[in-house]
Amino acid sequence: MTDDLDEVLREYRAGLEAEMALLHRLERLDTSRHDATSHTGVIELAALADEREKVMANLVSIEHTLKPLRAQLVDARATLQGERAFQDVAALHQKAADLVARILATDGRSLQALKDAEHARRFAAESMEKGESTLAAYRRVVAPPLEGARIVNRRG
Repeated sequence: MTDDLDEVLREYRAGLEAEMALLHRLERLDTSRHDATSHTGVIELAALADEREKVMANLVSIEHTLKPLRAQLVDARATLQGERAFQDVAALHQKAADLVARILATDGRSLQALKDAEHARRFAAESMEKGESTLAAYRRVVAPPLEGARIVNRRG
């Protein structure tokens, strides 16, 4: 293996390790454990979303740096295939891919929970509106307005 490829492998491994640290942090910022139906839950979700956005920005930055290194490693794959350092980096790359898949699955569940909370909120709002309409109709039947009293009051 050439010194240049050895350096590329070291840089790529360091970048992957940094990405793994960020991915583990992202995994800990799981939004599915928060109640999106309460006011406090919504505030917590907003704070989590802000933190996740920061982590994602860092991931994108690192990925931008790793992309040309990855291309070099792909081009030199035949040369590097038997090298232990390359195999270690390939294993780390697979761990990162598995972690991303796990995070995406969790995010899918979180998104579904948010959709369910929104449907529940809408149903509750519609039920309250129907209840108010029903109560108003019931009030009109049980206690109709006293038309005669208003006439007397006006003439006075």
